[in-house]
Amino acid sequence: MGNFKELKVWLHSKDLAVNIYKLTEEGAFIKDYGLKDQIRRASISVPSNIAEGDNLDTDKQGIRHFYIARGSVAELRTQLLIGKEIGYLTENQYSSLETDCEQISAMLTSLIKYRSK
Repeated sequence: MGNFKELKVWLHSKDLAVNIYKLTEEGAFIKDYGLKDQIRRASISVPSNIAEGDNLDTDKQGIRHFYIARGSVAELRTQLLIGKEIGYLTENQYSSLETDCEQISAMLTSLIKYRSK
């Protein structure tokens, strides 16, 4: 515990958040401040909660934050789908981001199981 930067799930989710920030600086997202803000908050919540959870004193406390991170991934997936359906994201952009989200969610599930032992 305590070295979150070495967790692959943290690195993957941090990279996803960076990509989301870059993506929402262009196209239709520029003028849609509400969705842009929500999508950014959800994306940044994932690595932030992983980092916080990994630095807490007990696995029980950490696991709670990993569950919150997984919930933020679900929130992000919903916002991305809406972004695709209203034409803000292309099918390829959406597909790539959705794959990232699925991988991160699976990694968080594995981390939760591991820390629950």
